[in-house]
Amino acid sequence: MNEEDIIKLIQQDEWMMNILKTVKKLNLPDWWVGAGFIRSKIWDYLHNYKIRTPIPDIDVIYFDKSDFSKDEAEQETTSAEIKYENLLKKMMLDVNWSVTNQARAHVFHEHEPYKSAVEGLSYWVEIATCVGVKIDKNDKLILAAPRGVDDLVNLIVRPTPNSYKDTKKFEERIAKKGWLTKWPKLKVVLN
Repeated sequence: MNEEDIIKLIQQDEWMMNILKTVKKLNLPDWWVGAGFIRSKIWDYLHNYKIRTPIPDIDVIYFDKSDFSKDEAEQETTSAEIKYENLLKKMMLDVNWSVTNQARAHVFHEHEPYKSAVEGLSYWVEIATCVGVKIDKNDKLILAAPRGVDDLVNLIVRPTPNSYKDTKKFEERIAKKGWLTKWPKLKVVLN
């Protein structure tokens, strides 16, 4: 399985395409839908599940240095992010949306400022989670996988470099999420 296969799976999933078309309507700069939205789809497919494993929310990211105040930069959420979540909720009531501007996400990880949403995506906790998808202006699906798709398609759960200095905390995160119960073929790699 490669990036083209992932795109085809998403294209064939009406629910996923509706999510992407809905987010596209916001016309956010450098936007992507990522994390469990894609990861769970691939893991379900590789486990031969016919019914979608529920995900807690849909992670929407974008990159805009101008839509938050200095005071908001370090807050959990900004007024713009809340506004976008509310707009999405009005369009799709049955979805729990989580919108984050990656132009300020570096603050929470003590990194240098990111240059794009995809750079922010590359720092998400697990390598298999560092994947996003969007529909471009020509209605073509575009996949971003700054750390590749090998871990994702090989069912490997591995922390991104420097995401956890304490492997015990990473193991606690995996246990809390219940991933090994939901997808028993997963392999946790701690290196």
